[in-house]
Amino acid sequence: MTGSSFDNPRPPAAGASRGDAAAWLLVFAAWLVAAASTLGALFFSEVMRLPPCVLCWYQRIFIFPLALMLPFGLFPFDRKVIRYALPLALAGTLLAGFHQLLVAGVIPESITPCTQGVPCSQTVITWGGFVTIPLLSLVAYLTLAALLVAAHFRSSR
Repeated sequence: MTGSSFDNPRPPAAGASRGDAAAWLLVFAAWLVAAASTLGALFFSEVMRLPPCVLCWYQRIFIFPLALMLPFGLFPFDRKVIRYALPLALAGTLLAGFHQLLVAGVIPESITPCTQGVPCSQTVITWGGFVTIPLLSLVAYLTLAALLVAAHFRSSR
């Protein structure tokens, strides 16, 4: 279909480059992932009444600000938001990777920071035989990091 907004996406601001338009879409996609992750975490704890472990709390510390920070960099588009959001996404990726290795049994439980409350190695939900909450968190953080890195390279300098 010619002439549609999909053929020629509008730049986020007048005079913005095509790279900035692509970066805006990538940051918007990252915001969608962060918002969905935040809502999912709140759903698991507040609606399903699943108590989060210590590592889950640490991962929330890195995802919740992203759900609030990314939209402020979208309207109007400010490519500096990538610089502020990427460290949070990378730190969350490391924590989520550690948590997934702990659940998988690669890291012994003696190293775990979960000394009180819910054990970090415990899986409370498993879908399809392998999808757990820590795996969902790892996939979300990897997706966020990839989108933000791609946005960094697409935006004008």
